[in-house]
Amino acid sequence: MDFSNLTATQCVNQFASGEVTATALVQSCLHQIQQNDPSLNSFIRTSDSALPIAQALDIKRAAGKPLGPLAGLPIAIKDGICTAGLKTTAGSRMLEEFVPVDDATTVKRLVEADAIVIGKTNMDEFAMGSSTEHSHFGISKNPWNHQYVPGGSSGGSASCVAAGLTPASIGSDTGGSIRQPASFCGVTGLKPTYGRVSRFGLIAFASSLDQIGPMARSAEDCALITSVISGHDPKDSTSAKNDIPDFLATLNQPLKGLRIGICKQHFEEGLDSEINDSVKAAIQVLKNLGAVITEISMPHTPYAVAAYYVIAPCEASSNLARFDGVRYTHRTEGVKDLAEMYCQTRAEGFGNEVKKRIMLGTYALSSGYYDAYYLKASKVRRMIKQDYDTAFESVDLILGPTTPTPAFQIGEHSQNPLAMYLADIYTVSANLSGVPAISIPCGISNRGLPIGLQLQARSFDEATLLQTAHQFQMETDWHTRRPNQ
Repeated sequence: MDFSNLTATQCVNQFASGEVTATALVQSCLHQIQQNDPSLNSFIRTSDSALPIAQALDIKRAAGKPLGPLAGLPIAIKDGICTAGLKTTAGSRMLEEFVPVDDATTVKRLVEADAIVIGKTNMDEFAMGSSTEHSHFGISKNPWNHQYVPGGSSGGSASCVAAGLTPASIGSDTGGSIRQPASFCGVTGLKPTYGRVSRFGLIAFASSLDQIGPMARSAEDCALITSVISGHDPKDSTSAKNDIPDFLATLNQPLKGLRIGICKQHFEEGLDSEINDSVKAAIQVLKNLGAVITEISMPHTPYAVAAYYVIAPCEASSNLARFDGVRYTHRTEGVKDLAEMYCQTRAEGFGNEVKKRIMLGTYALSSGYYDAYYLKASKVRRMIKQDYDTAFESVDLILGPTTPTPAFQIGEHSQNPLAMYLADIYTVSANLSGVPAISIPCGISNRGLPIGLQLQARSFDEATLLQTAHQFQMETDWHTRRPNQ
């Protein structure tokens, strides 16, 4: 049977009530992947253990044993997040044969909640990219139009949900890598507060920016999943000890009196007119729901991309130094000494985008340039955080577009990396400041491509983000639209 139209919440509820078996849900996903993914390339691999786990879960339910909060839910995991016994390659030749011995904490919590890992999704190599064109395993396609990118770096995670291959997925977000592909593919994507979700088992790109989060068809689905994956983890020194709210309990609270700030810097030159119109229409919906809309200014927003593309490569050059051919990575053969092995292994194992960012980061951290680049970018980062602190004194949420344009064509920015980097212009600030942010569908362009609306909140206030997104989705049907396969 075909269950591809079920949301994550519906899968869990119908499994719990006995309307559907976990085996049937997993078989439906595997069938959809077999039929539709060859043209999308959203998955790198599926899990051989998904069906046996589903069958065991059916037996568990039949025996009347307690079920986890995600029981029966098939879920896809971005290939940069470790899964025990299942290859985790970060979209790179460097880790082509790497099989982790431990699950990432996020995966462990999903499994303990009785979710079923269906497979690993395609991504830009080591999460470096905004289009999923930089994967060793080939380019992923946007299910709305296969000539267009699904976004990145979590493009496979967004594409598979939009196409109905899985009801939900897990991605990671360093500068917008959950929200931007969610916008391009017309799904809901949440980047939690830095520290809300453990990073243990996430293959690091930029450690002070990376965050794991859910991608699904609705804010309700994201609330369900976030409740499971959140919480302190002693294995992650940056993991926060804050209490976890009941994100589902507040979804239906009215928005009357909610203060939403419209950042004027997000509506200046460079914003596509169709996105501008869709976001303005979404603002009116929220007004009608009782929200109070005011204009705010965040003057350091224009410097966010420049600061990000200094800080992130600097951290990447340090994090990726461990991939040298000595332990668990690709290793070149036939070399004369250790130095040549290091050089040749990294030359063969890393793709061009990763090499470029390592070189940028190494240069910016080198003697004589640290103060001019990294230190200055860090100061700008602090100013951006101060903009948020000031804004949240007068508003509860900040609203704007997720991206400056809808999805672009495959290859369109291949010779213009600056244009590619500017696709993150509205998303990187949330990573630099650590605040939570969500992208929800709010329109369709004349070319039939989704348009995303971004909401940002105070640190650890995901509940207000999810509540507002859910109330918007109860009044609109953009999140229910599906691409024609």
